[in-house]
Amino acid sequence: MSVRKLKILAKLEELDAYSHQVLIQFPKYEKHVLAAEIRSTLAQLIKLTVRTAKKYYKKTTLQDLDVEVEYLRNLVRKAHRLGHINDHRYKVWSTHINEVGRMIGGWLAKT
Repeated sequence: MSVRKLKILAKLEELDAYSHQVLIQFPKYEKHVLAAEIRSTLAQLIKLTVRTAKKYYKKTTLQDLDVEVEYLRNLVRKAHRLGHINDHRYKVWSTHINEVGRMIGGWLAKT
């Protein structure tokens, strides 16, 4: 499957764009800690998605991708718990992450 045709990559780009909007509004003291970790995790998700698409044996890379999605969920939950995002932003952000997670789960089940 071509990297260009991956719907999951488009969803990750949407998630990245939304995350960027939210992370701009984080408090200054969290921009270099929690916000940076979230950005790093999103970059890793995109990188692993491209790597998975290019590989013949995908199972282990897909499992790594699944772990990164779960880690991102934990980071977003932490941001909500600390009060950096409100309930609405948490719900929208979680919906984006869950959608990507379902796509990865389907991809994992297919291999």
